[in-house]
Amino acid sequence: MAKANEFRLNGIVPIIPTPFTVEEQIDWPSQPRLIDFACAAGACAMCLPAYASEFYKLSESERLRLVSEAVRHAAGRIPVFAQVNFVSVTQAVETAREAQKTGASAIAAAVPRMFALGEPDLYHYFDRLLSSIDIPLLIQDVNPSGPTVTARFVSELHRAHPHFRWIKLEEPMMSSKVTAILEATNGEVGVLEGWGGMYMLDLIPAGICGVMPGLAVSDLLAKVFQLTAKDDMVGAHKIHAAVLPQIVLSLQHMELFHHAEKRLLVARGILPEAVVRQLTLKLDRHTENRISFLNEQILALLDRLELPHNPIPTMAGQPH
Repeated sequence: MAKANEFRLNGIVPIIPTPFTVEEQIDWPSQPRLIDFACAAGACAMCLPAYASEFYKLSESERLRLVSEAVRHAAGRIPVFAQVNFVSVTQAVETAREAQKTGASAIAAAVPRMFALGEPDLYHYFDRLLSSIDIPLLIQDVNPSGPTVTARFVSELHRAHPHFRWIKLEEPMMSSKVTAILEATNGEVGVLEGWGGMYMLDLIPAGICGVMPGLAVSDLLAKVFQLTAKDDMVGAHKIHAAVLPQIVLSLQHMELFHHAEKRLLVARGILPEAVVRQLTLKLDRHTENRISFLNEQILALLDRLELPHNPIPTMAGQPH
């Protein structure tokens, strides 16, 4: 693998979910399977513990151990982004430094949006964070109730800290913003799309360098990304259209996403249990039935594409 400050992103960067036992303790023996799946799925990097990892339900020690175990098991196969989400920049700095010590390839940090803050205040936050680390930084900005950071903010922060290398945005109709950021930074800050990959076909032509979806459909979205690179937009659309209902259902609510994601990972033979740590949603039977139906469609799509349900060694002798 390239040195931490040299690697590039071009493809799928899945968020690794946190596996739990039925007692809601972290299922440490199952985490390596998720790492192996990300590598086998054609991901160009992985990220944890983020929103799709239920980071907000984890202790600080659990978060750091998840990162260190992921780094150890990935063993350089693909880069590992350590996500540090704190309103307090002091906590973000301390955790980012610890993650860097574990061998994380890069840091990811969400813009603190608990309260409305202007870009000068946000700049100060990320200036301190970037000044404390040597490895690259990815900034995630999701703000459903208002605007995300501007191209000017991205450009000025990158000019001061060249190891600010990527920004992840999760908003509709953002192709012009992608173009503006690439122009303002001469392409030196890559833009990734989140939101499950819902808008990826709109944004790949605009110049995004990657997508950060859930893990369970990452191999299918990697196939979509590869087909677009070959200018096979029709083939890419067919696969994306088949995955989209599952993405749309799950992103109605973050906790619904966890349930749908983990149930699909169980259906694929990658996780033994689909446990979501409390506090979470209690699903009604209609939602459970819909998740099951859509997960069956994903399995059928894998079969049509002749992709394995489970590309890693089987669990307790279960077939792929």
